[in-house]
Amino acid sequence: MERPRPSRGRRTASTVLAAALVLGGAAVAQPAAAADSPPAAAASAFGVGSFRLADIPAKDGVVLKADVFTPAPGTPGADPQGRYPLVVQPASWGQNDLEYVAQGRALAAAGYVVVTYTVRGFWGSGGEVDVAGPKDVADISTVIDWALANAPADPQRVGMVGLSLGGGLTLLGAAFDPRIKAVASLSGWADLTDSLYSGQTRHLQAAAVLAGIQAPTGRRSPEFSRVLDDLAANRDLPEVVRWADTRSPARYLDRINANGTAVLLANAWGDSFFNPGQIADFYQRLTVPKRLELRPGDHASQEFTGLLGLSNAAWDSARSWLDEHLMGGAGAPGGQRQPVDLEVRPTGGHEGHPDWRSVSSRTDRLALGADTLGGTAAGDWRTTVLGDTPSGARGGVALVSGMLDQALRRPPTVVVPLLDRSAAVVRQSAPYPQGLPVRGAARVHTTVTASAAQGTVVAYLYDVNALGVGRLVSHAPQSWSGRPPGQPFPLDVTLFATAYDLPAGHRLALVLGTRDALYGGLTPAGSTVTFSSTATDPSALDLPVR
Repeated sequence: MERPRPSRGRRTASTVLAAALVLGGAAVAQPAAAADSPPAAAASAFGVGSFRLADIPAKDGVVLKADVFTPAPGTPGADPQGRYPLVVQPASWGQNDLEYVAQGRALAAAGYVVVTYTVRGFWGSGGEVDVAGPKDVADISTVIDWALANAPADPQRVGMVGLSLGGGLTLLGAAFDPRIKAVASLSGWADLTDSLYSGQTRHLQAAAVLAGIQAPTGRRSPEFSRVLDDLAANRDLPEVVRWADTRSPARYLDRINANGTAVLLANAWGDSFFNPGQIADFYQRLTVPKRLELRPGDHASQEFTGLLGLSNAAWDSARSWLDEHLMGGAGAPGGQRQPVDLEVRPTGGHEGHPDWRSVSSRTDRLALGADTLGGTAAGDWRTTVLGDTPSGARGGVALVSGMLDQALRRPPTVVVPLLDRSAAVVRQSAPYPQGLPVRGAARVHTTVTASAAQGTVVAYLYDVNALGVGRLVSHAPQSWSGRPPGQPFPLDVTLFATAYDLPAGHRLALVLGTRDALYGGLTPAGSTVTFSSTATDPSALDLPVR
């Protein structure tokens, strides 16, 4: 028997605050006019033609709760039949249809019919949480069908905008419904398998946060419960991967390209769930009209102020993208920008590129020596560390560290001389007198000999000042299993992509440890991990720079 659904109107302060903090989905209180008054009164409150709440029935009987904004009569943008472009907005993880009230109002005032809906399984919508599975994808077409039948919407001008879960759904919609002409995916994902299991490493802290937000706001399906349990217990991972692959837009990229849907991707460098490397790879393989924007921040943090109705770069870009591809407008304000737009850490400067490959102009190979980072030869060396032992290096805290980097320019910070050398390899470069513009995904190559058959290495790249204080530039985990103990094997770690300007006079530090609270590591306590380099197989850091 299905347990009672969360009421649309009964939102505890703690739930709303948690959802807002974790998912950037500003929990907008339901306006009295919208809840208690006729549509005309609600429309007056919002300053648009009409605003109403709606129930949209799905094919399996589930009812989706929705908000509908329509432009006022005479608003520019209508076709000869009086129909306006349609924008569908799926709510983000743990949020409901009132999440996009501010943006819906603005879009309707600009000449769009807007339908925002609560994704099945959350709040007042029926069913169980499908996590962008087949039922969620089918619901996208259901909402479009309903909007075309019940609002003055133009079937030739259909778009989607979504944040977080909604961002992933917009990309899946672009793959499975050819009526969709343009999408803006904000803090969405391209590869859900990578999000849960990049580097063959379980992203347990991020998964736990998502599960915690879902618990008070939605109804978990047995399948989703099983996936979370298996991920936590490190069992049946091939089935977890299959489940996540099915929900990955990257798997259906050929469909998106065939449909020709224009795609805007806007994400954060420090996204705790969907790292920018997977987004950049997906962008590069798109052959449709496309744009990529990456800014400092964490998951959904860069879009938050836009949900409050304030000026916001990500939402402004989404609006201009819709104007360009659904309204025939000029697109980006202030003139045409390059297709790839990056906000550089930590300065906040912007730079544009014609494509992702142009972000870096060369790759510097820094030898990983016995005591230093840099030079042309690593030499022969071996360093053994204790497994599953904290070194002091860390990737941060999910949903917190990226926001601090965005708001205060404070990424995770360590004092490099105090890092525990018995628990990690630490190598520093000479100072860079002119600084160094790091662009893209750095790659570490080394040789590992472990006393156990399985293990995890987490690589960290730090910006180190004259006092030895290191600010995290990037990091990434890499795990292995089934290796014969005591036998060396090559290990490659690709760090998460970034754009970071190393200040003049600062050093780079590379740290290789075996434990980080963000991840479900495999290195057994009491084991050892030996890193080594030889003349025939030297350890090195490949660093993309501009």
